[in-house]
Amino acid sequence: MNQQGVFVATIFASIIGCVVMGLVANYPFALAPGMGLNAFFTYTVVMNWGYSWQFALAAVFVEGLIFIILTLCNVREALFNAIPSCMKASVSAGIGLFIAFIGLKGANIVIDNNSNLVGLGNMVTPPAVLCMLGVIVTVVLMKRNVKGAILIGILTTWVFGIGAQAIGWYKVDVEAGVYSLLPSFSASGALFDGFGEVFFKIPKASEIFGSADNIFTFIVVVFSFLFVDLFDTLGTLMGVAEKAGYLNEKGELPRIKQAFLADAVGTTVGAALGTSTVTTFVESSAGVMEGGRTGLTAISTAVCFALALFFAPIFMAIPSFATAPALIVVGVLMIDSIVKVDFTDITEALPAFLTIAMMSFTASISEGIIFGGITYVFVKFFSGKRKEISVMMYILAVLFIIKLIVSSLM
Repeated sequence: MNQQGVFVATIFASIIGCVVMGLVANYPFALAPGMGLNAFFTYTVVMNWGYSWQFALAAVFVEGLIFIILTLCNVREALFNAIPSCMKASVSAGIGLFIAFIGLKGANIVIDNNSNLVGLGNMVTPPAVLCMLGVIVTVVLMKRNVKGAILIGILTTWVFGIGAQAIGWYKVDVEAGVYSLLPSFSASGALFDGFGEVFFKIPKASEIFGSADNIFTFIVVVFSFLFVDLFDTLGTLMGVAEKAGYLNEKGELPRIKQAFLADAVGTTVGAALGTSTVTTFVESSAGVMEGGRTGLTAISTAVCFALALFFAPIFMAIPSFATAPALIVVGVLMIDSIVKVDFTDITEALPAFLTIAMMSFTASISEGIIFGGITYVFVKFFSGKRKEISVMMYILAVLFIIKLIVSSLM
């Protein structure tokens, strides 16, 4: 796909999703194409299964339409309310651990390891040192009640990085994936070139359903997108809403239908524009941690996405190790929700633990919910606590098992 075209499509889809969230739901949740769903779109559907990106966009478009129907019929709201309280508390902590892990990877503090999958990186490299320095700066500013501490921490780390590049410590090596930290405006004029190559490239139904194999695969792809997006969004809303104090005494989120409608509309429109599934993203917790409590936060994020169209070279020059301190600190702030889990009851503790662990170990919010949900139903059922299991949780457990089987076979 044309890189600049996808860039513009991503911004437009994110703006639409954030505006709907802010105006209709009045929540500080920001939306953009989900990275896990991007990976499924690219590596599984296109590169592994061999289908065109137009085919994948069609699946995302259909998924968005189904989401709108499920939202209007209150199905997604029922699913949210069915998740037990121990999992809702653990989802917030799991997201905290997950995004901290993303930050550590972005700074090369955590790297690939052939024997243990992950290991400690070189701690004397500029990204690692500057990241930890950024964490200290951010935490000190927060302790001193400085408004915008997280944003200041990002910018400070970036400036330190520019200084490191100026003295030759941070060395640019494009082939090795090390890029300049200074903005380059040379290609900014051609930003909109290529948008026409991805805009509304959804193929006709006759092209999608040309054979029985295509029909079956299309259904599987739509189901996969639907399932992952559904529970990624559920998990993110649970975690961020719990941290913001939005959940009522029953663990329900007011105006959840409007919140779900925002990502459903964003996904549908986003597919037409030329990008993958739009979802509420976990970094929304950064805005909540800074005090965001209304839709104005989402609208502000939409404005920043719009500015990215014109200041893209500046934003793209900010390296991952500069944003890593924000993710690590927010992870710390979100982990405290785990104290709400009753660890004296193993039937509550095990589902909560697996929810947290699998989110980080599989780099997927939905997988954490799947493992936590299946475990919750089984341990409660065979421990004589069947009254604590709702009918919806039985249904979800069956769907979770089917999803694991289908994804494993595919």
